[in-house]
Amino acid sequence: MSIAALHTELITARLLRSWGPEAPQNHLVAVTVVADDGATGTGFSWTPTIGATAVKALLDDDLAAFVRGRSENPEALWDDAWKYLHEGGAGLTGVALAGVDLALWDLRARRAGVSITSLLGRRQESVAVYGSGVNLHYGLDELQDQVRRWVAAGFGAVKIKVGKAELREDVERVAAVRELLGPDRGLMIDANQRWDLPTARRALDALAEFGPSWLEEPLRADDLEGYRQLRRFSRVPIALGENLHNIYRFRDFITAGAVDVVQPNIVRVGGITPFRRIVELARAHNVGIAPHLLPDLSGQLALTLAEPTMVEVVEDAGFADLGVLAGPSPVVVTGSRLETRDLPGLGLVLQQQVLPAAQGVMA
Repeated sequence: MSIAALHTELITARLLRSWGPEAPQNHLVAVTVVADDGATGTGFSWTPTIGATAVKALLDDDLAAFVRGRSENPEALWDDAWKYLHEGGAGLTGVALAGVDLALWDLRARRAGVSITSLLGRRQESVAVYGSGVNLHYGLDELQDQVRRWVAAGFGAVKIKVGKAELREDVERVAAVRELLGPDRGLMIDANQRWDLPTARRALDALAEFGPSWLEEPLRADDLEGYRQLRRFSRVPIALGENLHNIYRFRDFITAGAVDVVQPNIVRVGGITPFRRIVELARAHNVGIAPHLLPDLSGQLALTLAEPTMVEVVEDAGFADLGVLAGPSPVVVTGSRLETRDLPGLGLVLQQQVLPAAQGVMA
């Protein structure tokens, strides 16, 4: 079958817990492909801050015409579309391409009458989750309250932000969280590219005693040599990848020995097709894999991995929390584990929502 048409719709939803002044809301561009026999598949592009209208324009003005009449095979189409968009190469062009790729995988799974997990080959019945929050702007009391909620929910690991103006603040916050978690729960720390190499080394000296499972994105995302040097120095595993946008950059960091755990974001890398290739690359080099964000999707794909992994669940930021689903989420989190409902395709029925009133939004 071939693609007859492509349609898009912009969905904006306010975060129930603000990620800071720069990110009070998230944006999805719902992407529906229509095959020449009338069958449809729906995916999405995702931008948490800027770029949603630019992504929609790429889809409407460029990709819609390009994909029309082409095979609905997502793996065959992805490479041709990536070459077509390669003047951009990554960033918003990859985010736009992800919407098409996800829609085609949704269509393929729906034609087979199975979930995306079953289509790709389920290897695990459930997968571990960890509580995550965009919480650097939280006061210490507020941060501790969040961690208590994760502990009460049964999460076996949590991740918090670091990168305060003064290292002593980070030490105080990490120490307080470790005390709440006790010795048996995992603790990850994420600097979101806030440090240079000397600062990262000083921070590691101070924070390693709290036993973090990994330090995430301490340096600028493209600083390959900095990460190579830091990993040689670090007693803590290094995680990165949410801001690496294609398999070539993942290859560079992996072969340079600069990373212990890669975190591809399925949308930012261009969809399920390139995500699976990155997984195989990491597997071949014995590098860990932990998909970044979007648990409604990444949780389903995590169940197809042979190796242990963890799925990131940001508090009150799942698609059901954002109010963008017309039905149930395809994933269910109970305690420290995620399972799926095995809904057809991606299992996501997206609907346009009026921007809901902020509830519990923190400035």
